[in-house]
Amino acid sequence: MSVVEMKVPTIGESVTEVTLSQWLIADGDYVELDQPICEFESDKATLEFPAEASGKLIHVAAEDDDLEIGALVAKIDTSVSKESGGGEKPKDNAPAKEEPASKKEETKEPAAAEASESEDSYAAGHPSPAAAKILKENDIDTQAVKGTGKDGRITKEDAQKAVEAKKQAPAPSPAPAKEAPAKEAPAKQVVFSSSENFSRETSSKKMSRMRRTIAKRLVSAKNETAMLTTFNEVDLTEVMKLRKTYQDRFVEKYGIKLGFMSLFAKACAKALMEMPDVNAKLDGDNLVYHDYADVSIAVSTPNGLVVPPVHNVESLSFAEIEYKIKELATKARDGKLTLEEMSGGTFTITNGGIFGSLLSTPILNEPQSAILGMHGIKNRPMAIDGEVKIRPMMYLALSYDHRVIDGSTSVTFLVKVKEYIEDPVSMLLDL
Repeated sequence: MSVVEMKVPTIGESVTEVTLSQWLIADGDYVELDQPICEFESDKATLEFPAEASGKLIHVAAEDDDLEIGALVAKIDTSVSKESGGGEKPKDNAPAKEEPASKKEETKEPAAAEASESEDSYAAGHPSPAAAKILKENDIDTQAVKGTGKDGRITKEDAQKAVEAKKQAPAPSPAPAKEAPAKEAPAKQVVFSSSENFSRETSSKKMSRMRRTIAKRLVSAKNETAMLTTFNEVDLTEVMKLRKTYQDRFVEKYGIKLGFMSLFAKACAKALMEMPDVNAKLDGDNLVYHDYADVSIAVSTPNGLVVPPVHNVESLSFAEIEYKIKELATKARDGKLTLEEMSGGTFTITNGGIFGSLLSTPILNEPQSAILGMHGIKNRPMAIDGEVKIRPMMYLALSYDHRVIDGSTSVTFLVKVKEYIEDPVSMLLDL
């Protein structure tokens, strides 16, 4: 027979291992050439693995296995044709033979005898330890409970049913009593639920490769960088006016809404061009500077947080930025991002405000040197020209690597972003 071995292909320069997340074709089924047989989960994306030949698929690796590049995944028996080879073996659907009636009667008689014996058994009416505890706590006589356990024993379920029946039974009407001096009513006895009824189950699930990669990078960012965070707040009054005034015309022309993210991305890109230190990264003993702003946008997916970059934000229009963010976010949630779309980025923006966050400290996205955290918009009283006015305010947080960026640089950068957002016309006019 001719067998083709399917091995993990080279996926990317930095990818050395993948996880077989799921089989798409069952073991022993027929598979066509180029038909996806399984899915690999790498550090950055989920990829389909197509068949290299047609024939009967033979699984070698199992789901959730971690496989190195070049490891054997499956084999394909090309000598098997579609008509003769694929699929499961037919199951034996022959009906079971009927037992003779006399034999059935013989099996029933001993059971009936056992039932009659159990009624007079010594265990009848005796509670199990758990049942006895419940009946005692609720002041229920064991003789008032009928046991359904073996030999008539009172089980824990019988005791619980008796407690429920007692609670639901109508209270007896009190007999008329002679008038007596008023006395304090006795304290009402509180009946607590038995701890035996509470759930104490645990479960274990292997972390996905993306979750493990996220964990490693977060710990690395914490341990390998001198991370600090500076905070500020921004008044969104003018941005909201801008969106309210031009939103309909913007949608009519471009077919997409003008959101907050494109405005913040553009403001950050302009500030990055003015302050290249924030846009730099550390490479050994060298600082690498960029004359472009590739802004990574954090997107929450079912498998974890991904940060695909929008390239050259400093040169894009607001509509182009919105289109690109929407495209990347949709692909990320559908698990269709390519490795190229996940690579790069010189600065990151994350918006915890969409989940209700008021203030947080974002963690660096290595090897980048800074990340901006947006938060929820809250109406707060602010002192404006000597008067108290209600304004839509947002807290901003800039985390940065102090090895690359000085404190004064980080504060100045955040102030510039604040000024662009509070005066968006100046940003539009490139002032």
